[in-house]
Amino acid sequence: MRKLTLAKLENHLFAAADILRGKMDASEFKEYIFGMLFLKRCSDVFEEQYERIIKTKVAKGRSGAEARQRAVDRTRYAGSFYVPEAARWETLKHAHRNIGDELNKALFALEQENRTLDGVLAHIDFNRKVGKTRIPDQKLRDLINHFNKYRLRNDDFEFPDLLGAAYEYLIAEFADSAGKKGGEFYTPRDVVRLMVRLIKPQEGMRIYDPCVGSGGMLILSKQHVEEHGGNATNLRLYGQDNNGGVWSMCMMNMILHGIPDANIQNDDTLWNPLHLDGGELMRFDRVITNPPFSQNYSRDGMKFPERFRYGFCPETGKKADLMFLQHMLAVLRTNGMMATVMPHGVLFRGSIEKEIRRGIIEDDLLEAVIGLPPNLFYGTGIPACILVCRAKGAKPDERKNRVLFINADAEYHAGRAQNYLRPEHIEKIASAFESFDNIPGYAAVVAREDLKSNDWNLNIRRYADNAPPPEPHDVRAHLIGGVPKSEVEAKNDLLSAHGLRPETVFVERDADYYDFDPAMKTRGEIKGRIENGKGVQAKEKKIKHDFEEWWQKHQGYLVELPNSRRLMEVRSDLLDAFVAEITPAGLLDRFKVAGVIATWWNENQYDLKALVAQGFGGLVDGWVETIAAGLEENTGNHLDELADDPLVLRLLPDYLAELEQARQKVMSLEQEKEAFEAGENEDGSENDITEEGERPNYAKELKDQIRELKHSIKEPQKLIKTLTGSSKKAGSIAFHKAKGEDTKTLVAQVKELEAKVEPVEAKIIELEMKLKPYEEILEKLKAAKKQLRDLQRKFVKRLNEAREALSQEECRELVLDILREKLEGHLGAYVSAHRQVVIAAVENWWEKYRVTMIEIESELRKVRKQMEKQMEELGFAPSCTS
Repeated sequence: MRKLTLAKLENHLFAAADILRGKMDASEFKEYIFGMLFLKRCSDVFEEQYERIIKTKVAKGRSGAEARQRAVDRTRYAGSFYVPEAARWETLKHAHRNIGDELNKALFALEQENRTLDGVLAHIDFNRKVGKTRIPDQKLRDLINHFNKYRLRNDDFEFPDLLGAAYEYLIAEFADSAGKKGGEFYTPRDVVRLMVRLIKPQEGMRIYDPCVGSGGMLILSKQHVEEHGGNATNLRLYGQDNNGGVWSMCMMNMILHGIPDANIQNDDTLWNPLHLDGGELMRFDRVITNPPFSQNYSRDGMKFPERFRYGFCPETGKKADLMFLQHMLAVLRTNGMMATVMPHGVLFRGSIEKEIRRGIIEDDLLEAVIGLPPNLFYGTGIPACILVCRAKGAKPDERKNRVLFINADAEYHAGRAQNYLRPEHIEKIASAFESFDNIPGYAAVVAREDLKSNDWNLNIRRYADNAPPPEPHDVRAHLIGGVPKSEVEAKNDLLSAHGLRPETVFVERDADYYDFDPAMKTRGEIKGRIENGKGVQAKEKKIKHDFEEWWQKHQGYLVELPNSRRLMEVRSDLLDAFVAEITPAGLLDRFKVAGVIATWWNENQYDLKALVAQGFGGLVDGWVETIAAGLEENTGNHLDELADDPLVLRLLPDYLAELEQARQKVMSLEQEKEAFEAGENEDGSENDITEEGERPNYAKELKDQIRELKHSIKEPQKLIKTLTGSSKKAGSIAFHKAKGEDTKTLVAQVKELEAKVEPVEAKIIELEMKLKPYEEILEKLKAAKKQLRDLQRKFVKRLNEAREALSQEECRELVLDILREKLEGHLGAYVSAHRQVVIAAVENWWEKYRVTMIEIESELRKVRKQMEKQMEELGFAPSCTS
């Protein structure tokens, strides 16, 4: 049986959300999806253990009844959740009336039987009104049926942490859909990765998030330890959140990630911190969080007020930010370190906030202030930063009494709705933090005395101004032409990195200026000239060659993964080797090179986890299963889009050719049909436009004419048929003749009717002959569409057949080829982006200097003379000019 893949489960969960979507928004229905998923998972794991106990007892000679009796003993489920009968999926599957009640009972029963779930599930109410109505039974029935499709035991998963990864995907989807409300429980994972990279959690540490949200910072801290070879099993995770629904989401996230011992509390962290050790505040090695921006708070009844040794912010006015910061500082261990997201206002606001900053800086707790790009977070456009602090006296000696400012607000990738940090941006920020040195236009190390002289103002631009220098303009070049060599020299690092030599686009003018090559007539030629330049091609060929050498040298790590199972060590080895061996080509800086390999790893990490767990054949099986499930669920790619899938391209090239041929045939016939309907073969027809501005349908006009003509002769034809019928038919000429009656009048009537009908019938035949090609096209189109549908229906069958024909060695080569192609594609994209920056620089010089002021004035004089000539020809005297 093929394993459940991450993509398949993600599609499945997204389709579950679609069942409720529209009835309510994501912020409302997310808890129902989470609750249903949690019920199904707990029930499936319980059922597996239940079956194992019965099997073991029967093997030892117990009867079936005795074995079942022992299998319901709660003490046998100490390492997992005991699921009472009311919460078992087998019970819920058969609920058809009052389903909301049954689901609520199931959640309540599960929580009651398991102390660690206290408060996690009971708040989920499937009977809660949304607007004026509840979720109808049929919707809930559909939801149960949908979740019934897949079993969620560990043995069913492609890799061990698959369910946790799918849950994270679901949280991200809900955060994206919920907009502003999404920021209450989700911090974008690229920001979290940066923060984790800064504080470097290690095995054995206590990690704490006082505003834990859905728990992403704790989970990624654990993953960081694993990625760097540490033992994450002895990592202790703590968190607290004021929102009960968000706390519940976090608890489920921890459990589904296999971290059931995470200590997550539910209350207001400022008012009542709940992590205590001997009645005192617990201390932590690392604190990492994204607290709610600009909140009010209350001192009334506040526990442990001594935390706020530097002062209390106003309770109103939404200035609780530095209260959160002081709480974090208060709970640091002696060598502790923390990173928190903060709004920029805390850096420069006056009054008590300035005094708090002064106290923190004088005690030498602040290590770094990092300005982030705009629009990274859900639901807020407020500029944000990261503050990195250490416990008093914990700074390394070389960093004492100094603060690092990093201005990274320009380091981002612009998305459709919000911006993102790419791996190279994270690498650049983290490297600047680790080096703790001045980087012009990016980072500055500032002494405490300088901060004091600036009245404790931490405005980032005051110390690390990354504003680009003004665009240079050479007056001489504007007047008489040429490109200043000084400007080209200033861009030398960019141009030479890509191998662009000045002679590729320029010719010498004099000692200080170039001219554009006279052979280039338009700006559009610059791109081709640069791309075909020998130096540029040599640089790109070099980096491609280095990549091929690196791949041949290091692909063995991937080959051995199913046996070595050293996934995190391989990650570290590959990343380090890639940066070391690709950077010397000089085309991309080390941050971008690191971004290439990190982007590739992040994109393929779950495939690599599946490779470790299932081997090369199992991974290919997973890819096939994901494609088939996506088509079945109708949440994945449509079949047309799968033509670009790397697996399909390799396994079914002949089928894709057949499919494309069939598709082209349908398109060709569709075009013929449209051409006929447009009357393209009829003189003048294509020029006819209705009053409404629509082109008439020629085929429809023909059909309408035929129908009208047939209708016009229907009665005469009917009468002719009657008159010319047999003698047995009453009213026929033969009938009257048999009775000896005179039929001359009737014969004359027939001739008159036939004379009227015959030209109309001839016209109908003429029109039908015109319509016949159209009907033939329709028949061919119908057959072509059927052929295409038949081919499409066979897609999954053909894909499975192609997979079954592969040997294990062929599976391995297939997987390696796809992984290599993806990595090469990322590298190519970065190289292409760098090339485009080079092209843009040269195009900018063209726009500035290609046309001189003298040429412009010359053109103006020509235009003026032409206008004066035209005025004279029209009889107007030219105006006097001085």
